[in-house]
Amino acid sequence: MAAHGFGIFLGVVAILGTLVLQAQCNEEKHLIKDLFTGYNKNIRPVVHPEDKVEVQIKLTLTNLISLNEKEETLMTNVWIEIQWSDYRLVWNASDYYGIEIIRVPCNTVWLPDIVLENNIDGKFDVAYYANVLISNTGWMYWLPPAIYRSTCAIEITYFPFDYQNCTLAFRSQTYSANEVDLILAVGETAETIEWVDIDPEAFTENGEWAIVHRPARKMINKRYSPDDLEYQEILFNLIIQRKPLFYVINIILPCSLISSLVVLAYFLPAQAGGQKLTVSISVLLAQTVFLFLIAQKVPETSLSVPLIGKYLIFVMSVTTLIATNQIVVLNFSLRSPNTHTMSYSIKHLFLEMVPRFLGMSPLVEEGEETAEVNGVRERRRSSFGLMQRAEEYVLKQPRSEMMFDKQRERHGLTRSVVDNIDVSSTANLYKSLAQAAPEIKQCVDACNFIAESTRQQNDIGSEIESWVLIGKMIDKVCFWAAILLFIIGTVGIFLTGHFNQAPELPFPGENKRYVPS
Repeated sequence: MAAHGFGIFLGVVAILGTLVLQAQCNEEKHLIKDLFTGYNKNIRPVVHPEDKVEVQIKLTLTNLISLNEKEETLMTNVWIEIQWSDYRLVWNASDYYGIEIIRVPCNTVWLPDIVLENNIDGKFDVAYYANVLISNTGWMYWLPPAIYRSTCAIEITYFPFDYQNCTLAFRSQTYSANEVDLILAVGETAETIEWVDIDPEAFTENGEWAIVHRPARKMINKRYSPDDLEYQEILFNLIIQRKPLFYVINIILPCSLISSLVVLAYFLPAQAGGQKLTVSISVLLAQTVFLFLIAQKVPETSLSVPLIGKYLIFVMSVTTLIATNQIVVLNFSLRSPNTHTMSYSIKHLFLEMVPRFLGMSPLVEEGEETAEVNGVRERRRSSFGLMQRAEEYVLKQPRSEMMFDKQRERHGLTRSVVDNIDVSSTANLYKSLAQAAPEIKQCVDACNFIAESTRQQNDIGSEIESWVLIGKMIDKVCFWAAILLFIIGTVGIFLTGHFNQAPELPFPGENKRYVPS
């Protein structure tokens, strides 16, 4: 019996609850019917025509999707919060079962027609037309989501160590400043929200860009009158700094390593000009490919050259200079006495002064002699003097053996002939031997011819060797010059990009950070 009574009690409670809920739903329906009876959404919610509708705007960023440098387009995912007051939609909550907030479709109420002015795709509308929340005081709250593609002027001077300042400009599409007053939203603490709001839980960080500043402010264009639509607008700025790690790993580092290979061509012999040019041209082609990749990334503008483009032009210029230098070195290394005459100043400069400058010992032997033949200076190495002294020694050696009688008999020379020979010098010995024995004169002439031919060949080989040494010295000087130029140029160019950081304050001349306090 008790259980039966308890079941009846639960049934009565359920019926009463259903009746109350139905009554409340009917009251909300009755409320909406009462509010919108005679309501015209095309009329501004003001009592007098000269009155202004105050519209508050707030932007909440949920995702910085991308920044397309080529198209100069910023794509963002945002929630745009718009609030205003409509005196026609006010009711007493106690008359409608305490209902304080209702939700109605946005196309049934007056809207301030706020659009993104600098959109690039012509889509002024939001992504989803959410309902409008209406409170019993007539306060209207609309929070539609949107994916905007806005224009963003790209400054590529320091690419990829750059920062960009992109702006989202909002204004009313149909109402002037005399009809609608656009202001920034006010927070719960009566503080004006002068920044782009970011919800840490809903925000997705971009892998290429870091947000440095996100100020918001109202802009008055003095060039227009309050009757013009362009007179007022709300600007939301996003000052973003690029994260250059991707470009450092995939472009800058490979380009630097490939460019450094051209310096290693100096370690090849001076005569290996073909191999050196092959290395230089291969590196130059690789640098051209990198330059083509960069050209596809940045906008097609002639206002400035990106930093990485300057670096590629620099290393391409260095590679071209090195290739030119290798041709010059090859020209010096393959010279011979038949094609060029080596002057004393060139030999002194490259074989004496340059080695001393590089911390090396001079490449000219101390025993070299200088002679002048027909007005042309010739330098003979000490080896020729040694050869002449050896020749004299060979010719004079029999003179010491002839001092002994038994030795003279062994050579078949009579005392009378030997006694008449003058051995005071090589020339006198040659004449005496020519008088004593014509056969010996012929042998000596043959030896002199062989010695002269050997000396001439040695002269030619010595001068060719000197040209090769000059080529090597030019190689060494240009090697250190190329190393210094490459290092100083690379460090200097990229240091300028490293110090190109976003400013501490978003707007020059204003000591204000536009951040939550």
